[in-house]
Amino acid sequence: MQPGYAGDGGRGILKEDIMKSSAGVDRKRTSWTALRSGLSCTVFLALLSCASPSDQREAEGLQSWQAFRDQFIEESFRFDPPFAVDQGRHAYDGKLPDWTRQGLKKRTDYLKESRKQAARFSDAELNTGERFERQYLLAKIDEQLFWLEESQSPFKNPTFYALDPDVYLTREYAPLDVRMRAYNQFARNIPAALEKMRQNLTTPLPQTFVQIGRIRFGGMIEFLQEDVPGIFSTVKDTALQDEFRHANAAAIEGLKATDQWFQAQEKTATQEFALGAELFSRMLKATEGVDLPLNRLEEMGREDLKRNLEALQNACRNFASGKTVAECTRLAQLKKPKEGPVARARRQLEELKKFVQEKQLVSIPGPEEARVAEAPPYMRWNFAYIRMPGPFEKGLPSIYYVAPPDPSWSVEERQDYLPGETDLLFVSIHEVWPGHFLHFLHANRSPLLFGRVFAGYAFTEGWAHYAEELMWEAGLGQANPEVHIGQLLNALLRNVRFLSALGLHTRKMGVADSERMFREQAFTDAAEARQQAARGTFDPAYLNYTLGKLMIRKLRDDWCSERGGRQAWRDFHDRFLSFGGPPLPLVRQALLGPQAGPPL
Repeated sequence: MQPGYAGDGGRGILKEDIMKSSAGVDRKRTSWTALRSGLSCTVFLALLSCASPSDQREAEGLQSWQAFRDQFIEESFRFDPPFAVDQGRHAYDGKLPDWTRQGLKKRTDYLKESRKQAARFSDAELNTGERFERQYLLAKIDEQLFWLEESQSPFKNPTFYALDPDVYLTREYAPLDVRMRAYNQFARNIPAALEKMRQNLTTPLPQTFVQIGRIRFGGMIEFLQEDVPGIFSTVKDTALQDEFRHANAAAIEGLKATDQWFQAQEKTATQEFALGAELFSRMLKATEGVDLPLNRLEEMGREDLKRNLEALQNACRNFASGKTVAECTRLAQLKKPKEGPVARARRQLEELKKFVQEKQLVSIPGPEEARVAEAPPYMRWNFAYIRMPGPFEKGLPSIYYVAPPDPSWSVEERQDYLPGETDLLFVSIHEVWPGHFLHFLHANRSPLLFGRVFAGYAFTEGWAHYAEELMWEAGLGQANPEVHIGQLLNALLRNVRFLSALGLHTRKMGVADSERMFREQAFTDAAEARQQAARGTFDPAYLNYTLGKLMIRKLRDDWCSERGGRQAWRDFHDRFLSFGGPPLPLVRQALLGPQAGPPL
């Protein structure tokens, strides 16, 4: 429910569901032996037995676990059509959620009733895998209920309302005219959807919420006016083109009205964005299963920040002796990809995949590759991101988009915009090998159907961020301090997000204080510091990059300690990714048993 960020190592676009992997509800108990990894169902942690006690329940005329789970997934698609479309369920093309107060209440009521029904399945009725899946489903319900009801996101936070036409514009799941019809329906639905949002949001809004509202909805106006018509310009159907012009014009007018509405809110905007300590703690418990005192979490965040700052100081002594850390990091960023970021990213992916295979860090379960492409003009405000089709799609590639600098900029501006060589390297790790893309490959093959449909924030971003440090630990760059600086700058950015989220929402930290922390301890420029600090106000869960990484590191060390240490990393990573993306404490219990201990 709560939007997260996906793209350029976590610096990019807002997406309601970061992980694009999913599965069809018609895919019942998949046999793990049939999957390309060749593992048997008994090897998979005994999560799936080859026969289910719930078969007896079905024989007695009662709803089986599989039927209940499949129904829940279908209802999730019905309540959230854009999520369904993103998974490849194109019967929902063009549709938007019911964002009326009545529609939101129906969704909340359904989740509460589903929770009751799921809890009625006894352990005796379910096999080991189904019991785990029940806990996974209950956790997803708790997460959605938190954002819908406890945090009141539909009535407080404009980022709850996701309107993204990208799937119709860039994913070639059907001929262009078919996607154009879907887009037309989508565009026709935009004005009413935006009106519902304006009716729902309680004013006055926090200043940063007003700003993101204008960026998200006002920013789409030029895109719909200038870019979308060109995408569909080759369609020859004149009636369809006429329909498009009317639908697109109506969407533009709806966006203009919404931008004007947000602009009017600037006069009364406040600084009252904080969830407060109690609700922030509830967020962590309900969305990620983490139930630790906030003081202890802050200690852990500061310890990891200190660890990375000390490592950066050491790397800078080797890379640029005599210079300050700030001077050192600027110097490291001056080395730009000579062939441009798109061509360099292509070569990086080849090098990174080879490194993963040679070091046997984690299995690559299929032949799929992520293509690298130049980002389309309407997305070039976002440096890098990956689009991954759900498994309902057949034969469609994942595309890792990298944006070149705008040719209209000055030479100096274009040079500044280009990422440093090592910065791009760790973005490629985060997005593709062995980050989001490899997670997607494993999740799509999970024996757990629920794991193929739903993935959480801390699991998804925690893994991608963990992957950056994993590659350095495994020897990427051969101890080159310049490469280490690239890894550490990405880590420090996430460290400061972690502490900013806690500070902004539980410690009365101001946005200016957060900006200062990003400049001084993550070594960002002023513009990025402003963006990162503002994001922390409306995305309080962006601490999940570091939170997830820390939980994965501890789980890896605990699991591998009795299995050969580093030699067991590949086995651990394969088992870990096969769960899909549940709350990390559930994975910990499944791997280590009831005596697993705390996740941090």
